Amino acid sequence: MSAQYRVDLDAFARNLHRVRAAVAPAAHMLVVKDDAYAHGLDAIVRRARIEGVEWFGAFDVATGEAVRAAAGPEARIFVWLIGGADDLAAGIAADLDLGIGDAALLDDLAGLTLARPARVHLKIDTGLHRNGIRPEQWDDALARTRSLVDDGRALLEGIWSHISEASDADDDDARSVFLAAREAARAAGLPPRFSHLAASAAGFARGEFREDIVRVGAYSYGIRPSGGPGEEELGIEPIATLHATVAAVDPAGVHLRLGSLHGLPSSLAGRFDVATASGPRRVEVIEPTAVTVAPWDGAAPGDEVAVFGRDALYSATDLAELVDTIGEEVALRVSPVIERVYISSRS
Repeated sequence: MSAQYRVDLDAFARNLHRVRAAVAPAAHMLVVKDDAYAHGLDAIVRRARIEGVEWFGAFDVATGEAVRAAAGPEARIFVWLIGGADDLAAGIAADLDLGIGDAALLDDLAGLTLARPARVHLKIDTGLHRNGIRPEQWDDALARTRSLVDDGRALLEGIWSHISEASDADDDDARSVFLAAREAARAAGLPPRFSHLAASAAGFARGEFREDIVRVGAYSYGIRPSGGPGEEELGIEPIATLHATVAAVDPAGVHLRLGSLHGLPSSLAGRFDVATASGPRRVEVIEPTAVTVAPWDGAAPGDEVAVFGRDALYSATDLAELVDTIGEEVALRVSPVIERVYISSRS
């Protein structure tokens, strides 16, 4: 074995139940972008379905199609990166919920030959400018959506947006824009079935933001926010550990089959310890495909080291805070060439 990313699906299940309790009575939409935050999409989706997750946030249509294959026909799968008419057609064929943040997509939708109405969630830009329909263009987008609904080409399922979570004041302003957009939809005869605004942090901390659905990704995988509350306070736990084996031992140190191309920013060299059979040892050098660790008595090729995560000394967020980034950025660096191994008490 050179390296493994070991994912504890039972810990994942506990996080799912914790998230569900924290955001209730809203539903939990499990965000599974980027191969379920590098934990492996198929295994994560299948276990989430067993644990009762009904909504998935899949980011793009290709991921949504993969989630559909793993989750089965009953799951609701929301995608919001849509490139145009072809993406719309593929999303409708896969029975996905479509997040529309560009009014031009409504024109694309009007030009498609459809076997079923599209399930549309209109996104209002509440000031983040990530995407979304500007408030001054909202009434026009509602009119175009109204026409699609009247023609049987669309169902308005939701009104949604993102917030910055930079400050309560900014988020309060964003929420005011969101609520006004929803009221305008209702006044236009387009009452949405679902409203969703909050992600992990606001979903846990601010009940008034929860609406009908809360989109939670990082917390579901036990990744806490940098500079924010800890895992114990949040009631979540990291679910994965990056393990590596000793490849060689020489006077320069203990060399692991792992490197910056596999998940460790080179800027972390000299700044954290890994867990070995003889206790913590400092990571001294991080090269593209190898890591050198301070030596210990008896170190030998084949010995196993816990690098970061659940069973290690540092979590993904612990490492992220050392280099001024966020935990999910570290987790997403774990290369897809590293084997994923799943641990579960379920047969």
